[in-house]
Amino acid sequence: MQMKQHAIGSPPSGGFTLVETLVVLALLAVIAVMATPSFVAWHVRDQVDARAKALVSTLAYARNEALRRGARVTVCRTDAARHCLAAGQPCGNGVTDWSCGWAVSADRGGTPTMLRAHSSLAAVSIVGTQTNLTFTPPAGQLIGTFRSFDIAPRVPSKATQGDKWRRCIRIAAGGRVRIVEGACGAAS
Repeated sequence: MQMKQHAIGSPPSGGFTLVETLVVLALLAVIAVMATPSFVAWHVRDQVDARAKALVSTLAYARNEALRRGARVTVCRTDAARHCLAAGQPCGNGVTDWSCGWAVSADRGGTPTMLRAHSSLAAVSIVGTQTNLTFTPPAGQLIGTFRSFDIAPRVPSKATQGDKWRRCIRIAAGGRVRIVEGACGAAS
């Protein structure tokens, strides 16, 4: 068996040197540092979109249940124990907006029955009406006038500024719900 010998000073065949490996790691670290704010911003926008869609779904469900059951159906802000909060009453984390979570309940003969509930999400601010929303039969109309909810990151950063990071949910007096990109004060 013959052994192949390398001449002194000639590089070994195959593999990376320590310097090459460190350069690649340094480049990967720079790319990761540059990409992190974009990833975090994307994640926050995903949370805003998900929360907006969940609230729209809940409001549509409440309206449909009012029609189906022929009873008043209420959507209210809730605490961790799923009890409705009074207007302006803070939930466990001290916020007074709808990010505390919400629940849907039907009122039949004076007895409320919980139908659906959503838990809190502290990363997203949901500012809107401070009172419960009640849908009434026979047409599923909302008691009161037009309502809206402004959904945005709770702690806006430089990467999450502007209307593309916000959603507005508008509810007509007839109970119809729609979602638009941007803040509720913006024209849509």
